[in-house]
Amino acid sequence: MIKIILLIFSFLTISIVKSQQYKQDSLISVQEDLIINNTNRTDSLTQSLTRSPLKASLYSAILPGLGQMYNRKYIKAPIVLGVIATGVGFIKHYDDRYNKYHKAYLAQLSGKTHEFSGVQGIDARVLANAQDTERRNRDYAIVLTTLAYLLNIVDAAVDAHLSIFDKDKDLAIKPVILEDPNTVLYNQKLGLAFSFNF
Repeated sequence: MIKIILLIFSFLTISIVKSQQYKQDSLISVQEDLIINNTNRTDSLTQSLTRSPLKASLYSAILPGLGQMYNRKYIKAPIVLGVIATGVGFIKHYDDRYNKYHKAYLAQLSGKTHEFSGVQGIDARVLANAQDTERRNRDYAIVLTTLAYLLNIVDAAVDAHLSIFDKDKDLAIKPVILEDPNTVLYNQKLGLAFSFNF
Protein backbone atom coordinates (compact mmCIF):
# COMPACT_ATOMS: atom_id res chain seq x y z
CA MET A 1 0.00 0.00 0.00
CA ILE A 2 2.85 2.34 0.78
CA LYS A 3 4.26 1.62 -2.66
CA ILE A 4 0.98 2.65 -4.25
CA ILE A 5 0.81 5.83 -2.17
CA LEU A 6 4.42 6.65 -3.06
CA LEU A 7 3.73 5.92 -6.69
CA ILE A 8 0.65 8.16 -6.67
CA PHE A 9 2.52 10.87 -4.77
CA SER A 10 5.41 10.66 -7.23
CA PHE A 11 3.04 10.75 -10.16
CA LEU A 12 1.24 13.82 -8.74
CA THR A 13 4.49 15.57 -7.93
CA ILE A 14 5.88 14.98 -11.41
CA SER A 15 2.62 16.02 -13.03
CA ILE A 16 2.46 19.20 -10.92
CA VAL A 17 6.08 20.06 -11.75
CA LYS A 18 5.50 19.34 -15.44
CA SER A 19 2.31 21.38 -15.49
CA GLN A 20 4.07 24.26 -13.78
CA GLN A 21 6.89 24.01 -16.29
CA TYR A 22 4.34 23.89 -19.12
CA LYS A 23 2.56 26.95 -17.71
CA GLN A 24 5.87 28.76 -17.35
CA ASP A 25 6.88 27.84 -20.90
CA SER A 26 3.52 28.97 -22.22
CA LEU A 27 3.79 32.23 -20.24
CA ILE A 28 7.26 32.81 -21.63
CA SER A 29 5.93 32.10 -25.11
CA VAL A 30 3.05 34.53 -24.59
CA GLN A 31 5.43 37.16 -23.21
CA GLU A 32 7.76 36.69 -26.16
CA ASP A 33 4.81 37.08 -28.55
CA LEU A 34 3.72 40.25 -26.75
CA ILE A 35 7.24 41.64 -26.83
CA ILE A 36 7.56 40.86 -30.53
CA ASN A 37 4.14 42.38 -31.28
CA ASN A 38 4.87 45.48 -29.19
CA THR A 39 8.27 45.78 -30.82
CA ASN A 40 6.66 45.55 -34.24
CA ARG A 41 4.06 48.14 -33.24
CA THR A 42 6.75 50.37 -31.77
CA ASP A 43 8.90 49.92 -34.86
CA SER A 44 6.00 50.76 -37.17
CA LEU A 45 5.09 53.75 -34.99
CA THR A 46 8.71 54.89 -34.88
CA GLN A 47 9.01 54.45 -38.62
CA SER A 48 5.87 56.49 -39.17
CA LEU A 49 7.17 59.26 -36.87
CA THR A 50 10.76 59.31 -38.09
CA ARG A 51 11.93 61.05 -41.17
CA SER A 52 14.92 60.09 -43.25
CA PRO A 53 17.67 62.73 -42.95
CA LEU A 54 19.01 61.71 -46.35
CA LYS A 55 15.64 62.23 -48.03
CA ALA A 56 15.12 65.54 -46.24
CA SER A 57 18.58 66.74 -47.31
CA LEU A 58 18.06 65.68 -50.91
CA TYR A 59 14.64 67.32 -51.07
CA SER A 60 16.07 70.55 -49.68
CA ALA A 61 18.97 70.39 -52.10
CA ILE A 62 16.62 69.97 -55.07
CA LEU A 63 14.19 72.70 -54.02
CA PRO A 64 14.78 74.83 -50.92
CA GLY A 65 11.90 74.37 -48.51
CA LEU A 66 10.91 70.95 -49.83
CA GLY A 67 12.85 69.19 -47.07
CA GLN A 68 11.01 71.26 -44.49
CA MET A 69 7.72 70.21 -46.11
CA TYR A 70 8.87 66.57 -45.90
CA ASN A 71 9.57 67.08 -42.17
CA ARG A 72 6.09 68.61 -41.78
CA LYS A 73 7.52 71.98 -40.78
CA TYR A 74 5.11 73.84 -43.03
CA ILE A 75 5.85 77.28 -41.58
CA LYS A 76 9.57 77.03 -42.38
CA ALA A 77 9.14 76.14 -46.06
CA PRO A 78 7.95 79.52 -47.39
CA ILE A 79 10.44 81.34 -45.16
CA VAL A 80 13.35 79.31 -46.55
CA LEU A 81 12.12 79.69 -50.10
CA GLY A 82 11.61 83.43 -49.61
CA VAL A 83 15.09 83.96 -48.15
CA ILE A 84 16.78 82.12 -51.00
CA ALA A 85 14.61 83.80 -53.65
CA THR A 86 15.46 87.19 -52.14
CA GLY A 87 19.15 86.30 -52.26
CA VAL A 88 18.86 85.31 -55.92
CA GLY A 89 17.04 88.59 -56.59
CA PHE A 90 19.87 90.58 -55.00
CA ILE A 91 22.44 88.63 -57.01
CA LYS A 92 20.58 89.46 -60.24
CA HIS A 93 20.17 93.11 -59.25
CA TYR A 94 23.85 93.62 -58.42
CA ASP A 95 24.97 91.66 -61.48
CA ASP A 96 22.85 93.87 -63.77
CA ARG A 97 24.32 97.01 -62.18
CA TYR A 98 27.84 95.60 -62.45
CA ASN A 99 27.34 94.82 -66.15
CA LYS A 100 25.98 98.33 -66.77
CA TYR A 101 28.98 100.02 -65.13
CA HIS A 102 31.42 97.57 -66.71
CA LYS A 103 30.12 98.28 -70.23
CA ALA A 104 30.28 102.01 -69.54
CA TYR A 105 33.83 101.66 -68.21
CA LEU A 106 34.99 99.73 -71.28
CA ALA A 107 33.29 102.26 -73.57
CA GLN A 108 34.95 105.14 -71.65
CA LEU A 109 38.38 103.52 -72.06
CA SER A 110 37.90 103.01 -75.81
CA GLY A 111 36.49 106.54 -76.26
CA LYS A 112 33.01 105.48 -77.31
CA THR A 113 29.77 106.95 -76.04
CA HIS A 114 27.97 105.15 -73.26
CA GLU A 115 25.00 105.53 -70.92
CA PHE A 116 26.80 108.02 -68.69
CA SER A 117 28.40 110.10 -71.46
CA GLY A 118 28.01 113.82 -70.87
CA VAL A 119 27.32 113.48 -67.13
CA GLN A 120 29.52 115.90 -65.23
CA GLY A 121 32.13 114.21 -63.02
CA ILE A 122 31.87 110.74 -64.57
CA ASP A 123 35.23 109.49 -65.79
CA ALA A 124 36.97 106.10 -66.05
CA ARG A 125 38.03 106.17 -62.38
CA VAL A 126 34.46 106.74 -61.13
CA LEU A 127 33.11 104.00 -63.42
CA ALA A 128 35.86 101.60 -62.26
CA ASN A 129 34.99 102.27 -58.60
CA ALA A 130 31.25 101.81 -59.31
CA GLN A 131 31.80 98.49 -61.09
CA ASP A 132 34.07 97.27 -58.27
CA THR A 133 31.44 98.19 -55.66
CA GLU A 134 28.68 96.40 -57.56
CA ARG A 135 30.87 93.33 -58.12
CA ARG A 136 31.69 93.22 -54.39
CA ASN A 137 27.98 93.52 -53.51
CA ARG A 138 27.14 90.76 -55.98
CA ASP A 139 29.82 88.50 -54.50
CA TYR A 140 28.53 89.12 -50.96
CA ALA A 141 25.02 88.29 -52.12
CA ILE A 142 26.28 85.05 -53.71
CA VAL A 143 28.08 84.04 -50.51
CA LEU A 144 25.09 84.84 -48.28
CA THR A 145 22.63 83.08 -50.58
CA THR A 146 24.89 80.02 -50.76
CA LEU A 147 25.13 80.03 -46.97
CA ALA A 148 21.33 80.25 -46.68
CA TYR A 149 21.00 77.36 -49.15
CA LEU A 150 23.41 75.19 -47.15
CA LEU A 151 21.68 76.09 -43.87
CA ASN A 152 18.40 75.05 -45.48
CA ILE A 153 19.85 71.60 -46.15
CA VAL A 154 21.36 71.31 -42.67
CA ASP A 155 18.09 72.44 -41.07
CA ALA A 156 16.13 69.77 -42.95
CA ALA A 157 18.62 67.05 -41.95
CA VAL A 158 18.65 68.08 -38.28
CA ASP A 159 14.84 68.25 -38.15
CA ALA A 160 14.67 64.77 -39.66
CA HIS A 161 17.17 63.43 -37.10
CA LEU A 162 15.22 64.94 -34.21
CA SER A 163 11.80 63.84 -35.46
CA ILE A 164 11.71 60.76 -33.21
CA PHE A 165 11.90 62.73 -29.98
CA ASP A 166 8.74 63.65 -28.13
CA LYS A 167 7.91 67.29 -28.42
CA ASP A 168 6.15 68.82 -25.47
CA LYS A 169 3.15 70.81 -26.63
CA ASP A 170 3.07 72.66 -23.30
CA LEU A 171 6.52 74.13 -23.86
CA ALA A 172 5.90 77.76 -24.69
CA ILE A 173 6.88 81.28 -23.80
CA LYS A 174 4.30 82.81 -21.54
CA PRO A 175 4.66 86.51 -20.79
CA VAL A 176 4.01 87.39 -17.18
CA ILE A 177 3.85 90.87 -15.67
CA LEU A 178 5.53 91.03 -12.30
CA GLU A 179 4.77 94.04 -10.20
CA ASP A 180 7.26 95.21 -7.67
CA PRO A 181 5.60 97.20 -4.89
CA ASN A 182 8.87 99.03 -4.22
CA THR A 183 9.01 100.71 -7.62
CA VAL A 184 7.40 104.03 -8.21
CA LEU A 185 5.25 104.60 -11.29
CA TYR A 186 7.79 106.84 -13.00
CA ASN A 187 10.69 104.48 -12.26
CA GLN A 188 9.36 101.29 -13.85
CA LYS A 189 11.75 98.97 -15.66
CA LEU A 190 11.15 96.47 -18.42
CA GLY A 191 12.54 92.97 -17.98
CA LEU A 192 12.38 89.46 -19.33
CA ALA A 193 12.09 86.29 -17.25
CA PHE A 194 12.01 82.62 -18.20
CA SER A 195 10.12 80.06 -16.18
CA PHE A 196 10.76 76.34 -16.43
CA ASN A 197 8.18 73.88 -15.12
CA PHE A 198 9.12 70.26 -14.54
